[in-house]
Amino acid sequence: MSLETAISVPRAGVVAEAIRRLVDIAVSAVALILLSPFMAWIAWRVGRDSPGPAVFRQTRAGREMRPFTLLKFRTMRTDADPFGASPHGADDPRLTRFGLWLREWSFDELPQLWNVLRGDMALVGPRPLYVEQAREWNERQRLRLCVKPGLTGLAQISGRGGLTIEEKLELDVQYVLSRSLVNDASILARTLFGWRRGGGIYESRYSKDEEIRQKR
Repeated sequence: MSLETAISVPRAGVVAEAIRRLVDIAVSAVALILLSPFMAWIAWRVGRDSPGPAVFRQTRAGREMRPFTLLKFRTMRTDADPFGASPHGADDPRLTRFGLWLREWSFDELPQLWNVLRGDMALVGPRPLYVEQAREWNERQRLRLCVKPGLTGLAQISGRGGLTIEEKLELDVQYVLSRSLVNDASILARTLFGWRRGGGIYESRYSKDEEIRQKR
């Protein structure tokens, strides 16, 4: 039994899903072609800035918990814990000099266009998290696994680093329950607008539970 059936999440129409997939393929394919010189330059700069592979690979939880290999340009030193906490600021010693710039403009996520083209991800959806994280969620939070993870999503345009993990998960659930092509188009447009302004990439608040414990 699929996760979607088990928890009675409304299914999207066949036509809407076909349109969504066609848009994902078209946009990711065109973007990869147009951005290939820029991405090749980034790969060269990553290798020049610090020893190690240009592309970072990590297993993440996809739709219905199916694992897939997420691609990113490497922004940290190779001796950094791949499952460690996300950087909380530009002064994090794990970040490389060029990696800092990549993160500030979200260019480190560009290889995920290949994930979208392959069908592992979509342009819009909940951001893919670790498989181990997914096992810790409650039933409502697991609703986010009923759709493909995305390059951007409702949580990314609603506060990003300023949100706790619980707030992000709830926004992901809200996205799943109100998912539509119109909402996807709005999220993409707001993502592009927010990207031009920059900022908000570093997590200032991770967990609401941690904040409660600190106040006790």
